[in-house]
Order: sequence, then C-alpha cells, then structure tokens
Amino acid sequence: MSAVSRTAILLTLSSASLFAPCALSQDAFKTFKQLDSTAKMPKLNAFSGTTARTAPAARDVMLEAKLTADGAPMQTGLTWRVFSPNPGADGKLPLIATSEGGAAHLQLAPGDYFVNVAFGRAGITKRLSVPENGEIKKQSFVLDAGGLVLNAVAGSDQRVPVNKLRFSIYSVDAREDGERALVMANVKPNTIVRLNTGTYHVVSEYGDINASVRADIQVEAGKLTEATLQHRAAQITLKLVSQEGGEAIADTAWSVLTAGGDVVSESVSAFTTMVLAEGDYTAVARNKDKIYQRDFTVESGKNADVEVLMKEQQATDVDAD
Repeated sequence: MSAVSRTAILLTLSSASLFAPCALSQDAFKTFKQLDSTAKMPKLNAFSGTTARTAPAARDVMLEAKLTADGAPMQTGLTWRVFSPNPGADGKLPLIATSEGGAAHLQLAPGDYFVNVAFGRAGITKRLSVPENGEIKKQSFVLDAGGLVLNAVAGSDQRVPVNKLRFSIYSVDAREDGERALVMANVKPNTIVRLNTGTYHVVSEYGDINASVRADIQVEAGKLTEATLQHRAAQITLKLVSQEGGEAIADTAWSVLTAGGDVVSESVSAFTTMVLAEGDYTAVARNKDKIYQRDFTVESGKNADVEVLMKEQQATDVDAD
C-alpha cells in the first residue's frame, strides 16, 4: 500500500415604552379641589410607575476568516453562526444570527456571544464581547485549514472507475474504545474536502467486497493536498458457458471462495461482475441440479473474464435437501 500526494495552494473566490399624560376636564378639577384637604397626600414618587429602561442599540460587528494567519480574508465558502452563551430550556445554546459567503456584517446587541465559523469540515469557535460604547474592531478568525482531494488506481496506473470507488476519512488517533473517530464517510473521488490542519487516516474501498487500502495523509494549512492510493485488485466477470466464448447461461447461482475456503461473494445471474483483491479464488456455479467450479487468480490491475465450462468432469450432482 502506498499513497502518492502533492500539494498546491488552495484558491478561494469570493458572508421603549412611552407614556402619554391624561388631560383632566374642568369639572374633574373642581371635584378634585373639594376633597378633604386635611388628608395627607402621598409623595409623588409613590405614584410613579416603573421607568422602562431602553434596550441598548444593536451595534455593527464585522467578522472575517483566513485559512492562515498571514493569508487573505476568504470571500466564499464560509458559514457563520452566532450563539447566546446562555443555554435555553432544551439545554442548547440559542442561535442568534447566521451568515454565509465570505466576511459577515452583523447587527448585535451589546453582550457576550459564541461565534462559530465553518469551512466545510474545518471550523473554529471564539467568544465575542460586544460593548455598549467604544470602537468595535473587525474580528478575524484563523481557521488553520486546508483541502484534500482523493483518488485511486489499480495496479501501477489503471484509473479506478469513480462509480466503484469511495473513501472514508478518520482521525489518526484512536479513541478510548480503540476505534478511530469518523470524520467523513462516502467521499467521492476528485471531491475537495475542507479539513482542519492535521493528519488523517484514509480508507479507500474499490467495489464492495474485499478490495481496500489505507493511508495516513497530512493536510496542510492553506494548501490543497491531492492523494492517490494504490489498490492491488481487479474487476472480474464470471460466466457459466457450454463452450469457450459461448453465451452465459441464465439462472446461475454463484459463490466465490478464497483459497482458504471463505465465501466472499454470492449472487444469482447469467454472469456476475465484482472487484476482488489480488489472490487465488474458486468460482462455484450452480445451475439446475449441477454444480460447476473453476479455480482462478486475480492479478492487480488486470480486469478479466473468467469462464466456467459446463463439462461433465467438472460437474457435481446437487444433494437433495
């Protein structure tokens, strides 16, 4: 197993209450004067309602993000989320504001917040305090992130069909249970995956049987890492035929066994196509009341058709259940 990688610079393109006084009529005023003048009137503040406090005005807050400390601000691909630091009834931090694209221009009331900026799978969260007065400087976030593009070949240089290839990306360090944390699954070839800087464990699967390879790959800040993994496998098509080069016989049940006798694939069809890791195998074909078989070898990068002949010396009667 080997991994071939090269790096290039990742390019980004340009994210109060008001109280009105009541007017008294002249008659009401006269009635008021006829009240017992010996009674002591309460002080004025005893009749005053609670004074409404005007909420502080929202303030302009500018946010920007860079891949590296000395890099240019990113113009696209960012997702901003602003949260209150106080959990809600559900125990989660309430989402206050969002923005997508490049730099974000937000209106936030004075107070404390948590700000998260995400660039694909890369991201960072910082605490932000918005004062009631004074200058608010532009907030700059350094993502320390890069990109990863994955591909694979079979043998030395045979390009693997993209519809038969998928990748999974894991953290390189194992958790307490001994398993690596999954970062991203079912990654397609030639897809840019944005990740925080670091080393990742990549698993490449060719087909869905037993052809897989692994490699640890380094992602660098501000760079696009392209990695090509090498599979030692090939695509094999099995046919049951009455003569060499003949038509495939329909209604055939197939089993493929390793040299050790383990079953790696089972199917029912006139012919079956699969990807197998290099090695020795046995193809077993069951048609009606007969079983036919043939040993074959898979060579890395060499796709092949394997014909199983319907010869009497190859046939075995099927035991009745």
